[in-house]
Amino acid sequence: MKRFIGFVIKEFYHIFRDYRTLMILFGIPAAQLLLFGYVITNEIKDARIAIYDSSKDEVTRKISEKILSSGYFILEKNLTNYSQIGPTFREGNTKLVIVFGSNFAKKLQQEGKADLQILGDASDPNTANILVNYASGIINNYLVSINAEQIPMRIIPEVRMQYNPALKSVFMFVPGIMALLLMLISALMTSLSITREKELGTMELLLVSPLRPIQIIIGKVIPYVLLAFIDSCIILGMGKFVFGVPIEGNIVLLLSESLLYITMALSLGILISSITNSQQVAMTLSLVALMLPIILLSGFIFPVENMPVILQVLCHIMPPKYFITIIKDIMLKGNSFIYVWKETLIMILFTVTFIMMSIKKFKIRLA
Repeated sequence: MKRFIGFVIKEFYHIFRDYRTLMILFGIPAAQLLLFGYVITNEIKDARIAIYDSSKDEVTRKISEKILSSGYFILEKNLTNYSQIGPTFREGNTKLVIVFGSNFAKKLQQEGKADLQILGDASDPNTANILVNYASGIINNYLVSINAEQIPMRIIPEVRMQYNPALKSVFMFVPGIMALLLMLISALMTSLSITREKELGTMELLLVSPLRPIQIIIGKVIPYVLLAFIDSCIILGMGKFVFGVPIEGNIVLLLSESLLYITMALSLGILISSITNSQQVAMTLSLVALMLPIILLSGFIFPVENMPVILQVLCHIMPPKYFITIIKDIMLKGNSFIYVWKETLIMILFTVTFIMMSIKKFKIRLA
C-alpha cells in the first residue's frame, strides 16, 4: 500500500511539474466556460438601426427615443428618403429600419391608429426575429402608457424581412457551413502534408531536391485548391437546388471569393504543418483550434455585437467572419464587389501573411 501511495504521489508531482498538462486540466475548461458563457446568449444589445421619420412629430420623436434608450439599439443613421433603405441594408451595418408614416401623430389622435413599418435584415433570421420582437415590444409598452390616460389608440406595425421573408434558418446555415467546411477540409488536408513527409522519413528527399521552399509549398497547395474548389461548387449547388438558398449576385464573383478563401485556408494549413512534427498534432490543431472558434467567433451563429469587447477583437482576426459576410452579401443581397472589397482585401492580407510565415518557418525547419 505504501508503494502504491508513493506511486500516486509521484504521479501528482509529474502532473504539477508539467505546465502543459495543468493547462489542459484547468486552463482549457476555464477558457471554454468563459467563452461559452459570454458568447452563447439569446440577448442582443447595441444593434445598429436606421429610422425614416417622414412625420417628424412629437409622438414619433418619443417612440424613437424610447427605442434608442432601451439598450438594445444604436442609431446608425436617420434616413431622408424611403429609397435609401435598400442601400442602407446592403452596407451591412444596419440590422433594422423603422419607418414612420406621414402625419403619424395626427392619424393616431383622429383615427385612433397609425401605421409603422419594421424592416429587418433577415440574412441572419434569428437576429432579425429577435430585434423585430424587441422593437414591437417597446412600441406596445409606449401604447400601454398613453392608453392609460387617453382614448385607446393603436399602432399597427407592418413587419417585413429583407432577403429572407420566410425566415428560413438554412439561409444562415449554408454560408456558415460553407465557411466551416472549407476551412476545416483545406487546413486539415494541408496541415498533414509536410508532417506526413517528416513521419515517413521522406523529408530528406525534399532537402536534396532542387526545389525551393516556395515551390514545395505551392506544389503541395495546388491539388488541394482544385479539390476544395470542387467542394465549394458542390456546397453552393446543394444550397441552391436542394435547400432553395438563392444566389442573387454574380456567380463569378462568388466563386472567385470562394477560391480566395480556399487559398487562405490552405496557406493556414501549410503554416500549421510547417511548425508541427507529427500528423496527430497537426490534426489536433486543425480540428480543435479552428472548429470551435469558427463556430463561436465568426458570427456564424452568434452575433458579434453581443460579445464583450475582447471577444469582438478576437472575432475580427477570424478569417471566416469576413468570408461569411461576403457570401451573405453576394448570395442573399445580390451585392457587387464594391460592397465586399474591404473583406476581400482583409482575406488577401491573411493569405499573404500565412504564406510568408509558412516560407519562413519552412526555411527554419530545413536549416
